[in-house]
Amino acid sequence: MNRSDITEMFNVSVPQASKDLTLYQERAPDNAIYDKSAKRYVASEHFEPLFMNPDPDRYLSQLRLVSDGTLERSHAWIGHFPAFGAVPSPARELKADTLRTIISAINRSEAVEVKYQSLSRPEPRWRWVTPHAFGFDGFRWHARAFCELDRTFKDFLLSRILNTRGTRPGDIPPDADAEWNELVTLEIGPHPDLSEDQKRVIALDYGMRGGMTQIKVRRALLYYTLKRLGLDIDPAARAPSDQQIVLLSATNDHVENQSVMENEG
Repeated sequence: MNRSDITEMFNVSVPQASKDLTLYQERAPDNAIYDKSAKRYVASEHFEPLFMNPDPDRYLSQLRLVSDGTLERSHAWIGHFPAFGAVPSPARELKADTLRTIISAINRSEAVEVKYQSLSRPEPRWRWVTPHAFGFDGFRWHARAFCELDRTFKDFLLSRILNTRGTRPGDIPPDADAEWNELVTLEIGPHPDLSEDQKRVIALDYGMRGGMTQIKVRRALLYYTLKRLGLDIDPAARAPSDQQIVLLSATNDHVENQSVMENEG
């Protein structure tokens, strides 16, 4: 990098960029070497990050956000973008004012009246809900809320909240949502019918140690987790090369009850 890289990235003056470079060299004298022919600083062979730890997940997550159009390139902490692409997800129509209303209701512990279209009824209807959290199922965002109509906690797809009208103080505390506050630990491992070499590859893919890894999930999100991992069906129903992983252990109560979780669809 050189001074112009700093001024363009952070919109600072040339003197400020020079000052920052000098300060960085004082703090990390072995990190950057000035290349006279290229007229820029390059990382030395002994370079070690000073202000942050390298995080592959963060880097790849930013690539995906940029690919989806959620994050502008200028706002990402990536200096030079490689060629990249991602499997597109269907665009979800969501009103900004609807999201603001739900966020405000969560922050203020309020109930909000929403017009919601579920797939269990042909027509939408108004209902009072008290939201306390957001949940992501891997594809869609939900509002986790107490439904006064059905007197239970449910997941409401944000894209299916057609309108809102009015709020009032809520009387249902988040602690009352037992399924949200309870964590379930799933133990998964490679499919037993894979070869030993294939099992080792799957173990690397999922960061397994000793042939298994643990995944902690809120009980309210258990249904979506099992479905996304392909663990909601009998492993024998698919070829081992397609299924790849199996559920090794989880409490019977959690696994058996996941199919009756409340979801407004």
